[in-house]
Amino acid sequence: MNLFVYILKRILQSIPLLLLVSVISFFIIRLAPVDPLAELRLNPSISQETLDAETHRLGLDKPVIFQYGLWLKSFVKGDLGVCTTGERVADKLKERIPNTLLLTGFVIFFTWAVGIPLGIIAALNRKKPLDRLLTLFSSIGMAIPSFFFALLLLIFAVKTGWFPTGGLTSYNHSSMTLWGKIWDILYHLVLPVLVLFTISLSSLQRQMRGNLLDVLGSDYVKFARAKGLSENKVVYKHALRNAINPMITLLGFEFASLLSGAALTEYVFQYPGLGRLILEAVLKSDINLVMASLMIGTIMLVVGNLLADILLKLVDPRVEAV
Repeated sequence: MNLFVYILKRILQSIPLLLLVSVISFFIIRLAPVDPLAELRLNPSISQETLDAETHRLGLDKPVIFQYGLWLKSFVKGDLGVCTTGERVADKLKERIPNTLLLTGFVIFFTWAVGIPLGIIAALNRKKPLDRLLTLFSSIGMAIPSFFFALLLLIFAVKTGWFPTGGLTSYNHSSMTLWGKIWDILYHLVLPVLVLFTISLSSLQRQMRGNLLDVLGSDYVKFARAKGLSENKVVYKHALRNAINPMITLLGFEFASLLSGAALTEYVFQYPGLGRLILEAVLKSDINLVMASLMIGTIMLVVGNLLADILLKLVDPRVEAV
């Protein structure tokens, strides 16, 4: 029951944040001297009825504050309008969101599966050659821009032909067997995941190393050693649990950084994700798609932080909602 109340409080606390983001995004876009339907009007395949419906939905003949109210009402109802191509915005988002979740899910899994153990190894070998080597690799990973690294891997894929150069599936994906389709998707995910994994791994490893070193230097760890406990019990039973708790709170922030950092990576590899969709929408001045994508991205970030808070609550019941 306490967990349910905690989750409810966190959800209620997220509502003002979503409203604030929607207000800022809406007024920044609307106060710009740009006709929201300019690109739609230039598309000969868009009928006048569609233009009239969008004008009415957005309330373009009303003051901007009323326009925000109409937009928010339609967003809550799921009516996100149409893209400059004439497609429904909701359909575009339904197509791209699962792809982004798939990419970020793989990156987070591999980052944590590798980064946490490497951070522990580095902390337990502090100032030794292994620690210095891991620190060197993490420094290189943090210094490489994701866009530049993605371009290098793309050139590598083109030159060698070992990996696909873009997209999520092959041209004959629909004719493959179930296992063939799964393998095809995983094959296309290798390079985008590798780029984001390399960038994320460095900071996670260093953070874990620093946390564990701080805990190992605390008084209760010194007391446990003085009692004669084995080093393995001191590290893995007492120190590690307290060192990993702050890492759980980073899970939501990592999810947020992946969504923002994945945009350029998705663009380089032509990966059909939400980040690439937002970039293309901005370049095309597709206002409906930009607004909807920003809000969906914000909701995904809030959900990521909420999941991190829930995990922290499960690991440490002493955590209270603030």
